[in-house]
Amino acid sequence: MNLLRALLAVSSLTLVSRILGYVRDFFIARAFGAGLATDAFFVAFRIPNLLRRLFAEGAFSQAFVPVLAEHKNRHPPEQTRTLIDGAATALFLVLVIAAALGVALAPLIVYISAPGFSADPGKFELTVAMLRITFPYIAFISLVAFSAGVLNTWNRFSVPAITPAFLNVAFIAGAAFFAGYFDPPVLVLAWAVFVGGVLQLAFQVPYLYRMGLLPRWRLDFKHPGVRRILKLMAPAAFGVSISQVSLLINTIFASFLVSGSVSWLYYADRLMEFPAGMLGVALGTILLPSLSKYHANADHAEYAKLLDWGLRLTVLLAVPSAVALAVLAMPLITALFHYGRFTPEDAWMTQRAVLAYSIGLIGMILVKILAPGFYARQNITTPVKIGIVTLALTQLMNLAFIVPLKHAGLALAIGLGACLNAALLYRVLRKNGIYTPQPGWVIFVLKVAAAVAFMAIVLFSTMGEASWWLSAPWQRKLPALLGLVLLGVLAYGACLALFGFRPRDFSRRGAA
Repeated sequence: MNLLRALLAVSSLTLVSRILGYVRDFFIARAFGAGLATDAFFVAFRIPNLLRRLFAEGAFSQAFVPVLAEHKNRHPPEQTRTLIDGAATALFLVLVIAAALGVALAPLIVYISAPGFSADPGKFELTVAMLRITFPYIAFISLVAFSAGVLNTWNRFSVPAITPAFLNVAFIAGAAFFAGYFDPPVLVLAWAVFVGGVLQLAFQVPYLYRMGLLPRWRLDFKHPGVRRILKLMAPAAFGVSISQVSLLINTIFASFLVSGSVSWLYYADRLMEFPAGMLGVALGTILLPSLSKYHANADHAEYAKLLDWGLRLTVLLAVPSAVALAVLAMPLITALFHYGRFTPEDAWMTQRAVLAYSIGLIGMILVKILAPGFYARQNITTPVKIGIVTLALTQLMNLAFIVPLKHAGLALAIGLGACLNAALLYRVLRKNGIYTPQPGWVIFVLKVAAAVAFMAIVLFSTMGEASWWLSAPWQRKLPALLGLVLLGVLAYGACLALFGFRPRDFSRRGAA
């Protein structure tokens, strides 16, 4: 399997989902703006989304995929099938309990996660009502993540990559056509989360069935593979929770700031997630199965070379993405969100958060590449220890930045914390001999830096004044933004070509 081709396929499908995500945010911003109602929804959605990252895409995937890949390589198919059945059954039981507790304890969860809301009873009760609707999403999306782990291990990357689009479709349909049927209208967003979870799971089930891997009920906690997954999940859950707790603490801080702060951070996070998902999540997804197989085969040289390939692609694509995000912050915000009740003040406040996030974007993406270097070896403890240090320092930065920079300070702390996390992960990989850089890194980085600088100059000199972007109609802003993006890509690509970069230089075969 050509990993570069797989990356392009996953990134292209992720692009479709992200574009739909911006269409969804356009409808949300247009219909609800940034205020009490959206703050309540984003907090209500963040809780199950946090648990999704913690239990599903985070801890469970990190524990499940390496063990599944090891079984696939070393054991007969029937034993691998029993592992899938046992793991699915255990996950299902945990999810039923978690969803029931979430619905029952919704007021307490909101009070803990956004204590500032308690000063406004209406805002607090609205958040509780929406949390009770959205919480079952954790069950649906965790099962989606389970099936995605199976599909990715069998190199079926495309299906999991396009699956998130169904949640965005549910949001768009809800905000565009059904908001008027709810009182208050913002409740439609909570129900869109619920429906989106059902749609995502329903989409993946037929693919597992055709592969003969649709899980059957098998309650077997004594299965060695299931026990290994459960043993790895505890430190994995703790490790993933560190970054998610950091985001939750940010929400707590933001809940004490002026109304709209949570929403400004949300819209900025959406822009930051575009390159993070297109590159970081996509690369991490295709790297983990191959790294796990190389580890199972004790092929240490190929393991290190694959990590090096991932890091070079990250530098090649993440650095220009971060710089372009900072330079084009206002054009992006106004073209995508500045409609209806989303005011110029919202645009300026969101821009501050985007600039802060862009500083740490490279670190956020690098973590997605470096962490699988540990997870594939079934080493969860080291990233956990590093995460604890990162969490502590991030909160110190929160305290230092929130007074002078307000909500943007919270975004900056998250970004700098991610950079610190990536630096520590890299240091341990090097120190333990797991990763050795291949020759040519210095020249490679210098060429990329020169190309990025040229791209930034071209974009900055052609994007125009913020006042134009704030006043122009969408029929002019969207084509102008598209033109700027295309111009940036051409400027960067032309420089790389001049320096001798060719796509074939980054072709790479994955583990069989």
